[in-house]
Amino acid sequence: MKKNFIALMAIAMCLTVCNRIGAQTKEPVDYVNPYIGNISHLLVPTFATVQLPNSMLRVYPARADYTSEHVNGLPVIVTNHRERSAFSISPSQRETLHPVVSVNYDNERITPYSFDIELDDNTMRARYAVDRQSAVYELNFYKKDKPVYVIVNSANGMIKIGKNYVSGYQQLNERTKVYIYLETETTPTSTGILAADGFDGRTSMAQGENACAVLRYKDGTQKVRLRYGVSFISEDQARKNLMREQDSYDVDKVAARGRKIWNDALSKIKVTGGSEDQKTVLYTSYYRTFERPVCLSEDGRYFSAYDGQVHEDGGIPFYTDDWIWDTYRAAHPLRTLIEPKKQSHIIESYLRMAEQMGTEWMPTFPEITGDSRRMNSNHGVAMVADALFKGVKVDANRAFEYCRKGIEEKTLAPWSGNKAGWIDDFYKQNGYIPALREGEKETDPNVSGFEKRQPVAVTLGTAYDMWCLSRIAEFMGDTEKANHYAQLGRNYRTIFNSKTSFFHPKDKDGNFLEPFDYRFSGGLGARDAYDENNGWTYRWDVQHNMADLINLMGGRDNFARNLDQTFAEPMGRGKREFYEQLPDQTGNIGQFTMANEPSLHIPYLYNYAGQPWKTQKRVRQVLKTWFRNDVMGIPGDEDGGGLTSFVVFSSIGFYPVTPGFPSYNIGSPLFNNVKVTLPNGKIFEIEAKNCSDENKYIQSATLNGKTWNKPWFSHDDIKNGGKLVLVMGRHPNKAWGADKKAAPPSADIEK
Repeated sequence: MKKNFIALMAIAMCLTVCNRIGAQTKEPVDYVNPYIGNISHLLVPTFATVQLPNSMLRVYPARADYTSEHVNGLPVIVTNHRERSAFSISPSQRETLHPVVSVNYDNERITPYSFDIELDDNTMRARYAVDRQSAVYELNFYKKDKPVYVIVNSANGMIKIGKNYVSGYQQLNERTKVYIYLETETTPTSTGILAADGFDGRTSMAQGENACAVLRYKDGTQKVRLRYGVSFISEDQARKNLMREQDSYDVDKVAARGRKIWNDALSKIKVTGGSEDQKTVLYTSYYRTFERPVCLSEDGRYFSAYDGQVHEDGGIPFYTDDWIWDTYRAAHPLRTLIEPKKQSHIIESYLRMAEQMGTEWMPTFPEITGDSRRMNSNHGVAMVADALFKGVKVDANRAFEYCRKGIEEKTLAPWSGNKAGWIDDFYKQNGYIPALREGEKETDPNVSGFEKRQPVAVTLGTAYDMWCLSRIAEFMGDTEKANHYAQLGRNYRTIFNSKTSFFHPKDKDGNFLEPFDYRFSGGLGARDAYDENNGWTYRWDVQHNMADLINLMGGRDNFARNLDQTFAEPMGRGKREFYEQLPDQTGNIGQFTMANEPSLHIPYLYNYAGQPWKTQKRVRQVLKTWFRNDVMGIPGDEDGGGLTSFVVFSSIGFYPVTPGFPSYNIGSPLFNNVKVTLPNGKIFEIEAKNCSDENKYIQSATLNGKTWNKPWFSHDDIKNGGKLVLVMGRHPNKAWGADKKAAPPSADIEK
């Protein structure tokens, strides 16, 4: 018995060691699971995106989500995050040809740099690998007695075909086209276009809707390899991009190169400890922050939809496709910390857009096809202010002026790119956006009939934008402007209801709307009062001045109780009724919603109220509850890094509550050790001793060798490397970080 026991113990130890060795050999890119969140909780799912970091060429499977039975051809390029793609490639062995061959699929495997899929009842297989502006497909055909076709479709544009190449364009909008140049390794037996009555080998060009080129190979062909380049400049540039990046048709070679690029990017954050699932969620979240914006520079030139012209980039790459309302909160600060040079280029790109539009208004939703002006407020100013005070190279004078014009000369009406109108004049005189009473008709033509005025959300967002503008002026040394905009940054006070401690919509006469329910008043998406979220979320939307919000709520204890109630307050209706009105407000813990960006900073607010241990508890709670390694593992619209950048920061132990302040709030890291590689090659390390699922509370801390009793640290503390040591325990140390003087920076108490 004893010998058997010893043998079993030896086997167990061997298995443990082998498992550890296996885990250690995994690289960061191996932890990425692109399928996380590909089934949505309610609205838009994530997409299993294949690209290199911030590269122009992105693809994802041409289907709705993980549950889709069919794919609609093979993808060529995504031209707008989650909303549209251009071109398609359809391999087919069917007698009847269609512009897009919709087939079932099986055995799909996706990595950040490649995908592999079997099609049409496993009778075909496609392998794919991507570069920055080009890609390679290998198509395998298993029906030996059937013809082999490859159909290249421009959904709305022009396509032409030569002996072994296809080129053309797809029209995206009035100004913008995307071009393709594709060539095959093996010359087809015949080529032509897909006409209304089928294959037409007499014609080599087609235009209009579903313009398709057809390449036909001899029956029994088993493999077709093709490669293509894309461009927003011209067909010739698409060919140049292809030739610059590809010297063969080897999918494995391109995939190996892409794997290395991704691993180098993801390795800027290295962790030990934690579970395999936690690492998967971390690195998948980090991978998603590289999806946008995308670099459009091609051999030193770029096409800009903002004036419809091709420009020289002057050695500064041009970036676009970024929904700043979502990404200013954490995605841009993450890049500012780890890749400040890229962040500098991104901001410079947005300043160029402002100039090219002619209005000199900072963009808010810059896309490949132009600035779509979605959502509300003008949070590009936060991105600039945050970068400046963290040492990123930015032209502050141009940035200040373009941000100011975007806030003061463009209307504040949501989803509008028009000049300022009636509600803007009212705001300048009164400091808030007036709400309409029930039955009151809209009087400002700038206001969308669906999106409404969003008066509380716009008032709060603009107050923050004004404060950020004051920060840029302060950086420039302009005290007069800094003071002016800092005062406007307090306009949130105009709509604070001291009786309820909520931000409450007011009419044009200065009266709060009554009766009013902070959960359900405001119509669909609460847009008549807020935006996408109800009053419980916007109660905390004063990122820049929590010290003053604490005072407005009657002190730290009341503030903390109100926070507690946010997480405890019942939904108030059944889920169907709640989400029917508030479909963006998923991922609930009480009235807190993890699914939408205005909530991201809320778990960290206990740090301001002398109860950092509750921030530690909440951060662990929201990560464990709503971000998981499965196809429903993201609680809401991921927004190209807008949501998942919160996961990256929170998983490694800190978060930028206030972009515009060079500071980070401390949470509760998931890992025993975190190493963040900074641009100067220095390392910022976080060691969390005794860290585990149960040991989530900070007992004590040191920063750079000194005792640390503050629940935050500055960018200067870590920008040249450093080490934060946290001793973790099962029960909270309620004294750590609780002193009022230890609170993180606020506009009224700047550190």
